[in-house]
Amino acid sequence: MKTAIRMRALLASLCAVALLAPLAWTQSRRVYAIRRAKIHTLAGPVIENGTVVIRDGKIAAVGRNVAVPSGAQVIDASGLQVYPGLFDSVSLLGLTEIGQVAATVDTNELGDYKPQLLAAVAIHPASEHIPVARANGITHAISAPRGGVLSGRASAIHLHGWTVEEMQLEPAVAMVLEWPTLATGSFDFATFTLRRRPFSEVQREYEQKVAELRDWLVRARHYRQALQQGSPETFERDLKLEALVPVVEGQLPVLVLANNERDIRNAIQFCEQEKLKLILAGGAEAWKVKDLLKEKKIPVILRPTQSLPVQEDDPYDKPYTAPAELHAAGVKIAFATFDSSDSRTLPYEAAQAVPFGLPWEEALKAITIYPAQMFGLDDRLGTIEVGKMANLVVTDGDPLEITTQFRHVFIQGQPVSTDNRHRQLYEKYRARP
Repeated sequence: MKTAIRMRALLASLCAVALLAPLAWTQSRRVYAIRRAKIHTLAGPVIENGTVVIRDGKIAAVGRNVAVPSGAQVIDASGLQVYPGLFDSVSLLGLTEIGQVAATVDTNELGDYKPQLLAAVAIHPASEHIPVARANGITHAISAPRGGVLSGRASAIHLHGWTVEEMQLEPAVAMVLEWPTLATGSFDFATFTLRRRPFSEVQREYEQKVAELRDWLVRARHYRQALQQGSPETFERDLKLEALVPVVEGQLPVLVLANNERDIRNAIQFCEQEKLKLILAGGAEAWKVKDLLKEKKIPVILRPTQSLPVQEDDPYDKPYTAPAELHAAGVKIAFATFDSSDSRTLPYEAAQAVPFGLPWEEALKAITIYPAQMFGLDDRLGTIEVGKMANLVVTDGDPLEITTQFRHVFIQGQPVSTDNRHRQLYEKYRARP
């Protein structure tokens, strides 16, 4: 009897899948047309009263005199504007939920050297932070692990999907390296006092970590030679060294987290010696080495501008003016939140730099096309051009303005909901008797 019941249940499930499959296929193949919009392509002049056609998840046509395909679902965007989806280029999206609940935080693992780790494996698609970020125009992000020296590989994800496989844009886009710092002071939370250590002791620890890091790279090069010269059966497989092979070959960039001037200079020197492709992240004092960054053609992903200066004698507005200084020096910059719950504030991190000298279009590019270029994704994302992924947002104003509403969000060519926990709680308590 139980066997018969199980068989009937299995048949019912198969029938349901068979019935739903054509519906899912139809939805994925649906054609959309956004009409009468002001289109900021970021690849050319602004198109007034233009049309964007989306087919099979990609941009099929864009322009002023574009015909709407028969059967397309039309969105009248009169008075609205279309932009590329926003890109949070260093985040913790999908890796953490509630900071004070350890079971919901999967940002790091034990050990200082974990190059084999892949952020995509740990991403939680049902995170409440993802729809919150999505509702504010962020359509894709880099989710980066933390902790230790070699933290693991960062993954590029779409902010929509039932599974990690549906969300995955590129499994590994950079190796995260938290550069060892030479800080002599540390805050002791047990006594709420600043603990000082001798510089000689700190320097020894620093030199030891740098030597260990260099040793890992040497071993990775030897491992690569072994792969090239023999079959895998002739030696023991090492997943850590295997993950480092694309790094030493220059195929996978190193995302170096460093903030103060000395650490940035040391990281640049090290990467140059080891012939590593460097992307600087954090860069609180990058403005102090802007000429060196320009000379070495090193891009910088800046920490949130809405923050305090790093040094107590820095000008109060240094986080606001630094992006403009780097841009004027010819350094390519991007903005990121380095967070999960605050990922929604990404447009405002870019906006904060505009009144302090950064051109508006450069601020917008710093959260769209520039990070895509840094991670080698600009052939798919960052601008509104034919053939690129249809990660788009439709707004009623400037996306950098806090009063702007994101009316429509498209990810991989599909309209996605802008509903989220923030809005639900707002409506709940707004309706309170």
